[in-house]
Amino acid sequence: MNKKQRIFLSGHGLALLVLSAAVLSACGKGSQADTTAQGAAAAPLLLAKEDVRDLSLSEQASGPVITGSIQPERRADLRAEVSAVVLQVLKDNGESVRKGDLLVRLDDTAIRDSLTSAEEAARASAQSFEQAERQLQRQKTLQSQGMTSMQGLEDAEMRRNNAQSDLVAAKARVVTARQQLQRTEVRAPFDGVVSDRKVSPGDTAQLGKELVKVIDPRSLRFEGLVSADKLAELKVGQGVHFRVNGYGNTQFQGRIKRIDVAANATTRQVEVLVDLGEGDKPQAAGLYAEGNVEARSSEALMLEEASIVRAGDQAHAWRIKDGKLSKVALKLGDRDTRTGQIAVLAGLSKGDKVLRKPGTTLKEGQAAEFARAPASSASSGVAGG
Repeated sequence: MNKKQRIFLSGHGLALLVLSAAVLSACGKGSQADTTAQGAAAAPLLLAKEDVRDLSLSEQASGPVITGSIQPERRADLRAEVSAVVLQVLKDNGESVRKGDLLVRLDDTAIRDSLTSAEEAARASAQSFEQAERQLQRQKTLQSQGMTSMQGLEDAEMRRNNAQSDLVAAKARVVTARQQLQRTEVRAPFDGVVSDRKVSPGDTAQLGKELVKVIDPRSLRFEGLVSADKLAELKVGQGVHFRVNGYGNTQFQGRIKRIDVAANATTRQVEVLVDLGEGDKPQAAGLYAEGNVEARSSEALMLEEASIVRAGDQAHAWRIKDGKLSKVALKLGDRDTRTGQIAVLAGLSKGDKVLRKPGTTLKEGQAAEFARAPASSASSGVAGG
């Protein structure tokens, strides 16, 4: 065997030694990984009481859908009662007002001149009436003494009556002028909030032009519409639960106060007025709202959405029984829009314990036990499996 052959064999042997060492090392790591996986699978799932829910029968409310908006019962659209130029607007949108507060002032120059003229005319009419009354009394005295004719007395009485009519008309014109003057100052009709300012100083306010809107936020109610084919299910006094756009998932409660007797000619829906009562209320008018009338109620097993694991059209939950986890297929019913929970028609029974928020790495038959002491990692253990 020459030198080159000996070098080749030596290199080949070294390669075999390196390969053998790698195989042994890989086998050792594989065995260690298998041991770790077996230990993890055998490790029980630690739970806190907050991680588990005991199923029980709950009331499930259902009924017709109601849609509409939040509107105030007390609202006033203040309009111009005289034609004049806007001089001042003293309140802006969102500002609180008290009954009698000045909101808008219109130019009263022409109306004040009319009032002055009417007052002068009334004064002149009063003087004419007084003079006619004195003449009538003199005629009566003379007639009783036979010093004047009956015709003279009748003429004096007619002049007195005409003067009296003129005085009454003049006083009426004064009252009208004063009312017109008062109407140049637009005041709040009740305590509330300015919701819609329509004019600015310098605008010409024609008769009937809308100037400002005032609402009473304490009188807010839900003005909703219900499909006419659900009219037979509606009754005054029924509860209504609804959500309001802008308030997230907050649930508001109310009761039907009035049901219209005629459906809308276009939409064929019936208007329903819902009193919000004394509980929490939305603080802004005009917001969209949607909910359900509590026309029917029944008892059912209710499960939170977070406890349900969905896979396509299938749904299941993780039940804890005899210290082990089991995957239970569910048949679900309707959602209770009041609470957001879903009715369970089949798969679980009253008293079953289910995970509130199951994770994605849970295994069928995995052991589960409650931690002896509260731990912040308990919830994360459930979520992560």
